[in-house]
Amino acid sequence: MKKAVLSVSNKRGIVEFAQSLTELDYELYSTGGTMKAIQEAGVAVKSISELTQFDEIMDGRVKTLHPAVHGGILADRDKPEHLTQLKEQDIDLIDMVVVNLYPFKETVANPDVTEADAIENIDIGGPTMLRAAAKNFKHVTTIVHPSDYNEVIERLKNDNLDAAYRKSLMVKVFEHTNEYDAAIVEFFNQSKETLRYGENPQQSAHFVRTSNAKQTLGGAKQLHGKQLSYNNIKDADAALALVKEFQQPTAVAVKHMNPCGVGIGNTIDEAFQHTFEADSQSIFGGIVALNHTVGESLATKLHEIFLEVVIAPKFTDEALSILSQKKNIRLLEIDMTLDKNEQEVVSVSGGYLVQDKDNVAIKREDITVVTNETPTEAQWEAMLLGWKVVASVKSNAVILSNAKQTVGIGAGQMNRVGSAQIAIERAIEINDDVVMVSDGFFPMDDTVELAAQHGIKAIIQPGGSIKDQASIDMANKHGIAMVTTGVRHFKH
Repeated sequence: MKKAVLSVSNKRGIVEFAQSLTELDYELYSTGGTMKAIQEAGVAVKSISELTQFDEIMDGRVKTLHPAVHGGILADRDKPEHLTQLKEQDIDLIDMVVVNLYPFKETVANPDVTEADAIENIDIGGPTMLRAAAKNFKHVTTIVHPSDYNEVIERLKNDNLDAAYRKSLMVKVFEHTNEYDAAIVEFFNQSKETLRYGENPQQSAHFVRTSNAKQTLGGAKQLHGKQLSYNNIKDADAALALVKEFQQPTAVAVKHMNPCGVGIGNTIDEAFQHTFEADSQSIFGGIVALNHTVGESLATKLHEIFLEVVIAPKFTDEALSILSQKKNIRLLEIDMTLDKNEQEVVSVSGGYLVQDKDNVAIKREDITVVTNETPTEAQWEAMLLGWKVVASVKSNAVILSNAKQTVGIGAGQMNRVGSAQIAIERAIEINDDVVMVSDGFFPMDDTVELAAQHGIKAIIQPGGSIKDQASIDMANKHGIAMVTTGVRHFKH
């Protein structure tokens, strides 16, 4: 009678699978909660202790780590000496291993998880059985995913559980155990760094690294300067997220989680110059992120300004020599690769929120012109730049931009026309090539009217308000070209 060992954390489908195996004359052995679930369904199953003749000990830490299990799994049935040794030790062959592992990832996802909790969710017996059975796939079927149960049963019924299929299951096993081990490494490799204080001196704070990937702040290489502060880390993350959205040479300056200037150029030096000119006042004491190598000439310009942090994919030796003359400036090297699968996690009272990054890319052909006037080429370029930037500005957000830089930024106001007024008041210039960019739709036509009063000739906004037509009519009245994207960019 063939034997199968079943011990799963994810019990989806396991009862039905066990029932099908018994109908195919398999003798089942199981452990703990898996055995209980199978027994309660009225399916015949034996304790793994009946196979090993050894009781589980140490709260279940040791139950399958036994020669009666691993000898039965690992025996090479093409070698008579292996079969002879099994007979001498009174060990039976095991034909199938069905295991998935303790929920380590789910456990450590809890922000309140302790190290002891994490340690108890490191599975030892499960990976050992899986790896043993996968190694011996010529003779043993190893199943790690419930989604494979049905196909295994059908193949058993049709006598088609061949070595090629078992090999494919073996690959899945090692993928599974590799991901599991990586999660453990990631959790225990994270460093909890005590910061001098939090947002304010009266608040204690820590930086807990959950990733040391080179494209993240957790994996950044700090080349110079004192320890990053809580606010430095948040601002640096905001600057990094925005600068990664651009392929051409781009510089981003951030203050208090909002960009104060963004510029692009043919060179990174030119891009920074545009950023600096966008708001030469607010950049003081800010964070600057650049997506190309910092060389000597750019380092000289950066050195002339008081900056908290400079981020770049690389600094030349000459640039480092210049910038490190200031004792406290933090210089970070970070890979500028954009990970569109990255998620955002924000803590709240009693829990945390998780969402995908706002990575929607808008192309010109995705945008709808809704007015009589059509944007000029310069206005189109300004819109596409501004649309990337506005996604990083706190809502309500209205900004002004031209084709090379932000011109004025209005952030975080309780009404949209208020943000527009700030952007206009802070504008370094307003001419026919400067466009207004709004992260949300216009609930009424007052923002468009304000734009018209200050000579703005083009607007890009999501659209979707029940009063869209009023804004369109106002734009037509003043000869403004207005386009809608159908996508909003709220940032709270």
